[in-house]
Amino acid sequence: MMRLALVRHAKSDWGDPTLPDHDRPLNDRGRGDAPRMAARLAETGFRPDVILASTAVRARTTAGFFSKEFGTAIELQERLYGAPASVLLEAAAESAVAAVIVVAHDPGMSVLAARLSDGGIAHMPTCAVATFTWDADDWDAATALDPDDWTLDTPR
Repeated sequence: MMRLALVRHAKSDWGDPTLPDHDRPLNDRGRGDAPRMAARLAETGFRPDVILASTAVRARTTAGFFSKEFGTAIELQERLYGAPASVLLEAAAESAVAAVIVVAHDPGMSVLAARLSDGGIAHMPTCAVATFTWDADDWDAATALDPDDWTLDTPR
């Protein structure tokens, strides 16, 4: 069985307009939502082998809350910053593990979630968690098929 959790980074802080986009931190809501959503994902029985995250501060910080909840290492990948859906799925497949969390940005996250859910997920709000499960033994087989199951959980 192959499992993927897509996590859009939590709400970021726009208080300092001089900060480059890559360096924006989480705001208070984001710092509250991320650990709560990580705990809710853990309650489902999802257990990641690895967490892949964009190098942007808001994605790294969000991933840190999931890492703490699961005791799973984070692998930072520059290519996930602003990545299209195809790159997000490619990164998950290249991880070569059975269960992976990808923490990244829109619009790529929403596009991939919509594609994998056959349009059932129209949008991934900040800190949303979408999970996808395939009854397959490897990512080559999984990415060639529609998922057998999917879920969406949002902080609001």
